[in-house]
Amino acid sequence: MANRVQFHIQTDSDIPASKQLFDQIQFAIASRQYPPGHRLPSTRQLAQITGLHRNTVSKVYRQLEETGLVESQAGSGIYVQAQGHEGGTSLRSPMLEQYPEAYRLVQKSLDELLTQGCTLSQARELFLSEIDWRLRSSARVLVTVPSRDLGAGELMVQELETALQIPVQLVPLEELADALSLTHSGTVVTSRYFIKEAEEIAVPRSIRVIPVDICDYTNEIELIKSIPANTTFGMVSLSAGILNIAEILTHSLRGEEILVITTQVDDAYKLNSLVRSAQTILSDKASYDAVKAAIMAARDDLIRHPRLICSENYIGEKSISLLKRELGLG
Repeated sequence: MANRVQFHIQTDSDIPASKQLFDQIQFAIASRQYPPGHRLPSTRQLAQITGLHRNTVSKVYRQLEETGLVESQAGSGIYVQAQGHEGGTSLRSPMLEQYPEAYRLVQKSLDELLTQGCTLSQARELFLSEIDWRLRSSARVLVTVPSRDLGAGELMVQELETALQIPVQLVPLEELADALSLTHSGTVVTSRYFIKEAEEIAVPRSIRVIPVDICDYTNEIELIKSIPANTTFGMVSLSAGILNIAEILTHSLRGEEILVITTQVDDAYKLNSLVRSAQTILSDKASYDAVKAAIMAARDDLIRHPRLICSENYIGEKSISLLKRELGLG
């Protein structure tokens, strides 16, 4: 493979090899290490890389295709599927058919601007300036994730509100249809893990859905690789889902060489136990202060303070830049 994605399968693990591979490919897609349009290795290539049977690899690819993350092109291969705005489709085409008079009004306005001496580029700037201003005045941004992992949504909301400087609302995926029935505009933001379900609800209502890429956690993965064997490694996050995938990826990288303990930050009992047991603790930014406070509270009982490391933002920087452009915020 030309990219830096590497697969690690622990064959003696209780976690099925197919799930290990599925989660690792899903992570590579969600973190954009495999971007839209990227051709995945053939089943034969991936079988050789991982040591798995081709039937197992084929099963994983079928599961990925069922989730809408990849698509099979006959005679060509398996490709990462473009989603939301990436697919080149737009809500404008059906709207032009639905509102032909409005389209003619836009054409007439554009012709008048050109008659007054504006160039096409200048006319475009005039339109966009007005549109951007209205978006800034009335934009409604909804973050949606399944209710089983609202922690991931809370993490996204915190990061987006800091980056965008606008209010962001968290809506469980199960309640998204009801929330959208109360509005005629807005933007739904979600992780690529949940894009298919969000689009099925939002697109029929002419509400755009923007998938965000999560950080590829390159530094954190290198950290995990460097942890000495026979030590305890702790991970703390708002999100149970993030902890689950992080634990699986860590296991795939290190197997039984290190003991991994995870907890959500609001579980005071487990957090207290973790800070007393782990030599190294990795925390998301939203949980960092709470973990630091827990370490300080237990300092008299600790022989050595654990090394506390704050992870990168959950949402990738390119996705933040894209959202700013889409919302007219920069």
